[in-house]
Amino acid sequence: MGLPVRAAKAAILRGGVAGAAATVVLIGLGCQQTQSTHHGTASPRAPTLPTRQHTTGSPAATRTTAAPTTTPPPSAAPRTIPSVRAFTPRSGPGWKPGTNSRVVADLRGPLADEARMIAGELGLHTASGAPHRGDLSLAVVAGQGGGTEGYTLTVRKGSARVTGPSTAGVFYGTRTVKQALASGGKLPEGVIHDRPDRPQRGLNLDIARKFYTAGWIEARLREMADLKLNQLGLHFSDDQAFRIQSDTHPEIVSARHLTKAQVRQIVALAQRLHITVVPEIDSPGHLGAVIRQHPELQLRNAGGTSFQGDVDISKPASARIVDQLMREYAPLFPGRYWHLGADEYLALTVKNPEASFPQLVAAAQRKYGSKATVQDLATGWLNDRAAVARSLGKEPKAWNDGFFTGGVISPDKNIQVEYWTGRTKWPARPPVEYLREGRNVVNLNSEYLYYVLGEPNGFSYPTGKRIYDEWTPGTLRGTQPISDKKLTGPSRVLGARFAVWSDQPGAQTEQQVAKGIRLPLAALSQRLWNPGNPPLTWSAFTRLADRLGV
Repeated sequence: MGLPVRAAKAAILRGGVAGAAATVVLIGLGCQQTQSTHHGTASPRAPTLPTRQHTTGSPAATRTTAAPTTTPPPSAAPRTIPSVRAFTPRSGPGWKPGTNSRVVADLRGPLADEARMIAGELGLHTASGAPHRGDLSLAVVAGQGGGTEGYTLTVRKGSARVTGPSTAGVFYGTRTVKQALASGGKLPEGVIHDRPDRPQRGLNLDIARKFYTAGWIEARLREMADLKLNQLGLHFSDDQAFRIQSDTHPEIVSARHLTKAQVRQIVALAQRLHITVVPEIDSPGHLGAVIRQHPELQLRNAGGTSFQGDVDISKPASARIVDQLMREYAPLFPGRYWHLGADEYLALTVKNPEASFPQLVAAAQRKYGSKATVQDLATGWLNDRAAVARSLGKEPKAWNDGFFTGGVISPDKNIQVEYWTGRTKWPARPPVEYLREGRNVVNLNSEYLYYVLGEPNGFSYPTGKRIYDEWTPGTLRGTQPISDKKLTGPSRVLGARFAVWSDQPGAQTEQQVAKGIRLPLAALSQRLWNPGNPPLTWSAFTRLADRLGV
């Protein structure tokens, strides 16, 4: 993923030819340049041609020719994924690493890691103190606009400077530096003001059904960081396996699993890359790995039929084991969020849950009154697990089909809705209903963002082209975006994740999965960072992705 050193050195040696070479690169990528300074596009002005002036009137008149003058063209915006949102071009040579160039930052301050990372990628040394001509400098500027993940990249008089109100913003500025050098050989002269459109941008990975090695996960984190993605969801418990070492319940852990030391290493890398890891223990369904070791928790109907993966939520022991696991793992995942799951509880898919599960309705009425139903008991389970998450300092998330209406109790308002589908065994509520209730939503639309191994149940592997050409953050279900734009702005639809589900784990190898999700992730990053229609055609975008190695 790093910038090829040979390319950087070649750019240095080319010297004055670099500008022309960069233009050739952009033309080769199919880039159309315009006069706009927005959405990462800018057009060079044609040079002023020399003019010939004549003096007439007398035989002695003399012919004079003005000295040729040429106005250097303003620079063009860099080609990056995602594209930068605003670029003000200036005339000048731009910046590229030179023989004496350094990365300058306070190496005892908060940007030490960011400085060392970009310096290593560019083959430069780091230094503290005042920057010199030819340096790339990094600084946090308190109060700078653009939001916590925004940054400003200024290239002027042979030097480059990245500033932002937080380390995350400055880090994203270094990703732009890295990509601009890879795509064009230099940073263009001018000023970039850049920030994401949506605050949550990422990948969701099912490591329960298919074991992924720690090294493979870390490689995905590095790719995500270069795309300015900031969230990795880890679904590590399901019917097939439980994939992280446990001290409180070692009996439930599968033979192939991540040790806590490996998870700490993954989380530490994610933190350096400004990625939050979101753990998910799905309940009260999808707990088959736990039930195999605790069969007394198995949900059964009045006739004794068991329901795969579902625990009996009328039994206090069911809640106790889930809460113990949440408390054990909370310190392992220091990020802001905890995913509760809550999807596909099969007790609510039968025609008459109250008749089928008398123990559940009895427990609901004991807890919530004589009018309570099985739905209320499931909603109470969700609220109780959310309360545990909040007690651990976490903001809870849950899948959309764990939220119900019309019961004695309602789901807590401060649980984020992760909307994935209408593909359930009972009619799923449309996403607009959650938004009208005042809930915030994260988009995991299964039509575009579900990569399900083996393509079961009518799923097909999503393509980056469909995401790039059709999908928007407001397209939460199916192919039609929600028409009321006031409901789908960045403060309501908080972002999206591309989800890998390992339903048929042998269908693809780790390497095939990595290849299959590469361009969809790149397309998603473009859509979540820079609103509006992408500036490149899909073919030009894919050529750029290949050139950048993302």
